Amino acid sequence: MDSAGGFSSLAWDGLFSIFVTLGCIALAWVLLQEVRFDRLLRQPHSPKARMLHLLLAVVLGHLTAQFVLNYWHWAGYVKWLFAS
Repeated sequence: MDSAGGFSSLAWDGLFSIFVTLGCIALAWVLLQEVRFDRLLRQPHSPKARMLHLLLAVVLGHLTAQFVLNYWHWAGYVKWLFAS
């Protein structure tokens, strides 16, 4: 394989990782909409509460994306177990 093909493969892998991560962050944001922050925070609609909501979505989304991407790569390695 030439270096251009290798770089292209890395580029597609990076782009795929970006989209999976952004998708997981968006999913975490939507799911966190169901959490009743009014019971946890004094002012649930303040800018600080919204920033906390955003940070929680980024952290949970990143962790979920990391799990999904790791699983995706590990599943790809299984084929080498059965290759002769």
